[in-house]
Amino acid sequence: MENKRIRIGHLYPELLNLYGDTGNILTLKNRLLWRGIEAEVETIGKDSMIDFKNLDIVFLGGGSDREQLIVCHLLEQQKESLSEYVESGGVLVAVCGGYQLLGKTYPLDGQPVKGLGILDIETEVNDERLIGNVVICSGLLSKNELIVGFENHAGRTRLGSCEPFGKVLTGYGNNGEDDTCGAVYKNVLGTYLHGPLLPKNPALADYLLEKALLRKYGEAELLPLEDQAEKEAHQYAVKRFLKQS
Repeated sequence: MENKRIRIGHLYPELLNLYGDTGNILTLKNRLLWRGIEAEVETIGKDSMIDFKNLDIVFLGGGSDREQLIVCHLLEQQKESLSEYVESGGVLVAVCGGYQLLGKTYPLDGQPVKGLGILDIETEVNDERLIGNVVICSGLLSKNELIVGFENHAGRTRLGSCEPFGKVLTGYGNNGEDDTCGAVYKNVLGTYLHGPLLPKNPALADYLLEKALLRKYGEAELLPLEDQAEKEAHQYAVKRFLKQS
């Protein structure tokens, strides 16, 4: 039997790691290792070229406006290979600032800046920040399992042809108006939810791992894990956040 291995690319953590994004990487890695699947994390710095063909999951975190602009310029130089990765079904997770710069435009110093155009979204800025705990219902997961997170952003994101990541039950989501949260295109997931996201939502972590395994090996059976503590923490957060709304 072939030993399966998943390579995770953590893009520019020295620039984009405002909200404990390393926790997302550790969650993906450990949930592979606990199942006997090899996991390799490649930390990709600003002076490195990215071999997207050698990656199975790519993670892009959140950062300040200055760091966000630097990363956008870096990825613009590799946009063709990034687009090929996305169109071939590569898994890409982008949080907060990373989510914004994947769109057509995003705000910088109050002005729209051209983004990478990977996602059909546009983001404007508002003086009032959207801050707080969030619960969404997402069709990505079986039985529409609820997803929890925390948001802190001034951006107001509008979706074009992308599907939303989920429907907001409490919190603000993309813009505080249309009850959408995040965006999905192929195996790209963009979201404002951090805190970090995946340790709080192990079912979502497994969803991403399944997509990566299916793309690479044509099958994606994940053995069940002893997730009692994680499930109890998740359920507690759901009840608490919904009660606050």
